[in-house]
Amino acid sequence: MTSVGSADASPGTVDTGRLEVGETRDGSTFGLPVAVVEGARDGKTLYIQAASDGDELNGVGVVQRVVPQLDPEELAGTVIVVGIVNYHAFQVAEHRNPIDDTKMNRTYPGDENGTSSERIAAATYDVARGADLILDLHQGSTSRMIDEVRVRCGRRHRLHSQCLDLAKTFGCGYILDQKGPDGQLARVAPSDGIPAVDPELGGAVGWDESSIAKGVEGVFNVLRGYDFLAGDPGIEAQTRAKAFDQYGSPVGGLVRFEHDLGDRVVADETLFEVTDPFGSLKARITADNDGIFWRSRRLPQVATGEYVCSVGKNVDSY
Repeated sequence: MTSVGSADASPGTVDTGRLEVGETRDGSTFGLPVAVVEGARDGKTLYIQAASDGDELNGVGVVQRVVPQLDPEELAGTVIVVGIVNYHAFQVAEHRNPIDDTKMNRTYPGDENGTSSERIAAATYDVARGADLILDLHQGSTSRMIDEVRVRCGRRHRLHSQCLDLAKTFGCGYILDQKGPDGQLARVAPSDGIPAVDPELGGAVGWDESSIAKGVEGVFNVLRGYDFLAGDPGIEAQTRAKAFDQYGSPVGGLVRFEHDLGDRVVADETLFEVTDPFGSLKARITADNDGIFWRSRRLPQVATGEYVCSVGKNVDSY
C-alpha cells in the first residue's frame, strides 16, 4: 500500500485525497489534491506535480486527463500525483504564492518550519524524494512558448545523462539543457539521485488544449519508456538548445514579430520591429546568434526595456 496524505492505495487500486500542509488565514486547514495509482505489479515510482506556479494551468489539465486513463491493473509500479502545489496562488490565479510573495519553484527542498512556500515545498518534496522519476509540469506562464522539456541539473551533473534521457522520452520535440536556478525541483532532485525534468507546456492564459495534449502524450511516453505500462514510447530525436538570448525593447510602442515559434533564426536576421501607434518604425531588433525562436510576449504593446522574446541558441539534435 502507498499512502500520501489521506490517499491510500493498495495494489491494483486508485485513491485520491489531500496532503495537509497548513492553515489558511481563518484558521481552517488546507490540503493539496493528491492521487495515488498503485499498480497490480511491482515496479518503479513516478512522481508528478503541477501548478507550483499558480497561473500555470496546463499541467493541471494534463493530470486531470492522465489520472482517469490509468488502469492500475495494467500498471507496474506506482504513480503519485500532486495536482495543485501552489495552493494559495492557484486560488487567485497568480504566479507567486501571495502569502509570502514567493515563487514556489525556487524554494526546494523546502523547510517544514519556514515560510508558507517553504513548508509546501518541504511537504511535496518529502513525497517526491521517495520516487524513482520526477515530472514537474510547468508552462511559460502567460508568454507564448514552444512545448519543451527543461533539463535543469547542469551538463556536468552525475545524473545529467539520465535526466536528458527522461526529457527525450517525454518527447515534446524540444529540450532546453541549461542549469536552472537554485531551488528548482528539477535541479534539487538529481542531487538526491532522482532523475527529474521540468516540462514547459507552451504558454497560455487558461487552458491550451494542444499543449495539454502534448503533456498527456509525454506522461504516457514516460510510463511506457520506463516499464510502468506495456507499449512503445516512440522515442525520437529532440532539438536541443543549451542557452537563451533574451531581447527587450529599446523603445516603447507596438511589437511586430518576423518569426513564428519554432522558426530557425539566423544571426543578424530581424526578430521584431517596434512601431508607433500609426505604423511608423521606431526600432528594428536583429538576432545576435543563430538559433530557434523559442518564446515571445503575448501582448503587442511594450515599454522601454520590457521583455519581448527569446531565442534558443547552441542548438543540436539529441
